[in-house]
Amino acid sequence: MIRKIEASDYQNLVLIWESAVLNTHDFLKEKDFNYYKEQIPTYFQHVLLLGYEENGVLVAFMGISGENLEMLFIHNDYRGKGIGKQLIYHAIRHLEVTNVDVNEQNIQAVDFYKHIGFKVLKRSPLDGQGKEYPILHMGLEANNY
Repeated sequence: MIRKIEASDYQNLVLIWESAVLNTHDFLKEKDFNYYKEQIPTYFQHVLLLGYEENGVLVAFMGISGENLEMLFIHNDYRGKGIGKQLIYHAIRHLEVTNVDVNEQNIQAVDFYKHIGFKVLKRSPLDGQGKEYPILHMGLEANNY
């Protein structure tokens, strides 16, 4: 079930983020992981947050700003079950999301978004915090959803 995230969920979102990032961002330096873990809650207030519950347990979430998917994280124990697809299709169909930025080194995520129909539009050598993690700016060519 997809639902709106409340402030009371924020602690769970950090746990989901941590589980997801530890298992998908092996390129991330430990000091940068700790930096982003500290920063992630400050981003929550700037996006529309939606979560995915399975059997009453919050297991994934996404953050959206305008046409941009700003974050999508699935707890590692729930990856590969189609939850990410359900969330992104919901975002595309109901919230008109057409763009996403992805760490170039996160090959699984890049492939996931390509499978959904996103194309690489451009590349930035640094992430939004100025760190040396290249970002692929991806967009949907046509909204067929």
